[in-house]
Amino acid sequence: MKRFGVQKAYLVCTLIMSVFISILSGCGGGGGGEWKKPVTTSAVTVTSTDPADGETGVFLNTKVNATFSGAVDPASLTTATFTVKQGTTTVPGTVTFTPVTAVFSPAGNLLANTTYIATVTTGVKDSDGKALASDYVWSFTTGTALDSAAPTVTGTINANNATGVPINTKVGATFSKAMDSTTINSTTFTFKQGTATVPGKVSYSGLNAVFTPDSNLAPNTLYTATITTGAKDLTVPGNALASNFVWSWTTGGTLDITPPKVITENPANLAANVTINSVVRATFDKAMDPLTITSQTFTLKAGATTVKGLVTYDALSRIATFRPSGNLLANTKYTATVTTGAKDISGNVLASGLVPNPWTFTTANTVVVPPASAVPLGSAGTFGIMATSAITNTGAATMINGDVSLNPGSSNGLLPVQVNGAIHINDTVSEQARADLLAAYNTAKNLPPGTTVSGGADLGALKPGGVLPPGTYTSGSTMLVSTPLTLNGSATDVWIFQIGSSLTTTANVILGPGVLAKNVFWVPTLDATVGVNSTFSGTIVSGRDVTAKTGATINGRILAGATLAGTIALDTNTVNVPAP
Repeated sequence: MKRFGVQKAYLVCTLIMSVFISILSGCGGGGGGEWKKPVTTSAVTVTSTDPADGETGVFLNTKVNATFSGAVDPASLTTATFTVKQGTTTVPGTVTFTPVTAVFSPAGNLLANTTYIATVTTGVKDSDGKALASDYVWSFTTGTALDSAAPTVTGTINANNATGVPINTKVGATFSKAMDSTTINSTTFTFKQGTATVPGKVSYSGLNAVFTPDSNLAPNTLYTATITTGAKDLTVPGNALASNFVWSWTTGGTLDITPPKVITENPANLAANVTINSVVRATFDKAMDPLTITSQTFTLKAGATTVKGLVTYDALSRIATFRPSGNLLANTKYTATVTTGAKDISGNVLASGLVPNPWTFTTANTVVVPPASAVPLGSAGTFGIMATSAITNTGAATMINGDVSLNPGSSNGLLPVQVNGAIHINDTVSEQARADLLAAYNTAKNLPPGTTVSGGADLGALKPGGVLPPGTYTSGSTMLVSTPLTLNGSATDVWIFQIGSSLTTTANVILGPGVLAKNVFWVPTLDATVGVNSTFSGTIVSGRDVTAKTGATINGRILAGATLAGTIALDTNTVNVPAP
């Protein structure tokens, strides 16, 4: 019996060893059971580039950037696998890299008004040795200028002086322009509690740098983040931040475990007659980790065919944008999806919301040319209201948060206490402002027509959900806002409404997250009327009169009488001039 027990034990041990070796082999081991790192099932892909595919006006001293979906083998990134060519001529330069980004630095300035082709070849491999499935090729065209402007920080993950910040947060900053990823590291981006450096990892993609702490932060503690002037943009040799950027905030005592959701989409689900040069946007209900908003997690497809495009995320507006590399196909159904790979700044995975995800829309065969920039107002931009005939007011509670101009004319119904600014009547300032108003009116009217709006159409009913994307909207007659209208886009997007006759609103005109009132312009040939107790957004540049009904709030400007004697009639209104 004793010998049988020993034999039984031996068989059990042998079985255990066999299973253990099999496990090791399953982890990538060979015939000898040697352990190896598990291999990935698919190779990395290029998720974004700078310059973007098809971009024009590129600065002559630019570097070329390619960001990957995962870590790549540094040895595979060379001037043979990442090339820039002008025709068949290879541009001399060097390649530098971080784990997920490669930067090609030309040896000298690029040629003006010239198209270049950049290629990342299948010679680039991921950290497991798997090659890109195919060459990634994109092109861009230079302008004539050099870029000498210093980059700035335009937004941060967790605002300066914020309190109650979740202890499982990430830390981040958004830049005004693309940065050289090799200059965004633990030396140039630090995060401290007092004088103690918080251990963590710095990553960069698109316009965003993110610091991920190794563990949760201490509760009820003040932290300070700093990005130094060692951070440089994608120019040769690199424009640096003008000064260190520093912001601080205090944690609360809890974890953030609430999943993020998509709250609005543009084009909306089931939208029809979408212009073929549209971009696709998704707005989130909370701050997202920008490094998780990529072409892998935000996709657009026509049937089974994936649309090539650039994905960006704006931290200020919480909007992700998919910008196709070219126009969409006409009369085609598209499906947009934001996957659960998208996470918030605490690492919570995207959950279902009130709007469908995926969502679909169908294109038409039309193109909208968006305004290249806001309408220049010149000296008229400081004024909350401006008239060229008279200003009347029947409400004691009227308040103009901005300057007031009347030229020509002398009838001003506002008291000095109702103007949080200067009042200019028939002086040199008002004379110049009147000239600038006419110039602004003519500029807006002479822009190319945009989306045609039929006479008397309700702008709030043009699109599902009452949401209008940026662009120029043109009517030869009147425009109405009878149902609530939302202008949804980003901080750099512009809306211009060219109105052949008059504008009348009875419902609110509001702005989506991040959209700025200074970039919205209403240009009626004749008059404008803003409805009772409504909220109105944007600058009215009218040919003649403007009436603000009782209790209306204007987040913008009323500039009346560009071409005809213009009167402004107020009744218990507030006018808030947008920040420049």
